[in-house]
Amino acid sequence: MFPIRDHNPSGKTPFVTIALIAVNVLVFLAYFIGRNDFQLQVFFLQWGLVPARLMAGDGYETLITSMFLHGGIMHLLGNMLFLWIYGDNLEDEMGHLPFLLFYLAAGLAAAGLQAVADLSSQIPMVGASGAIAGVMGGYLLLFPKAKVDVLFLFLIFFRIFAIPAWIVLGLWFGIQIFSGLSTPSDGGGVAYWAHAGGFIAGLVLTLPLWLRRGAGGYWKATDGHPPHPETQFEASRSNIPLIPRRKL
Repeated sequence: MFPIRDHNPSGKTPFVTIALIAVNVLVFLAYFIGRNDFQLQVFFLQWGLVPARLMAGDGYETLITSMFLHGGIMHLLGNMLFLWIYGDNLEDEMGHLPFLLFYLAAGLAAAGLQAVADLSSQIPMVGASGAIAGVMGGYLLLFPKAKVDVLFLFLIFFRIFAIPAWIVLGLWFGIQIFSGLSTPSDGGGVAYWAHAGGFIAGLVLTLPLWLRRGAGGYWKATDGHPPHPETQFEASRSNIPLIPRRKL
């Protein structure tokens, strides 16, 4: 189950969203290419967020730098896809500079909750997913009924379904909470509490904008969708034929 797009392109060019994607990609290429695993580990220890290091009063700059680092190409591509799906509409409603400040604030909140979850951890946290989780939280508050196309993979075939954002994002948030509670403090390599913290921060930080727009009246006026014409997509499925079961 993987979100691939929404049905509401922004009304204006999302310059900040595009710039954040470009910066993340360029930073990744700058440090990832040409380094072996050991060199990458040393790099992440220096520029990633290490809770124990913060508790010792060092490495405060990593609260920001860690947001622009990724552990691998799939980590980067997944995060940038989510940022593109949800960021453009939120930037359209907030404005360029407020959206940038919102993104950074959500990332800081995400890092803070992950650090508090295990203050003695020596494992560096890297990735934009905490900040992007904030974008997802803000998107959920403003556009709960926006349609998001989700790719479902079933062994040898696939299907794309258009699902309301409140289901997709609500389920995603629930998974983060459940995973954070049920996995070891290191998260098995995934910063679940950063995701949850960013998502909650995104909801809270977007609340003033939602109230200024009229709160429930805004939802009523837009029917919970971004205030732009909706794009219609054809649902897609695999061309691989299904082989029915035969009774013996």
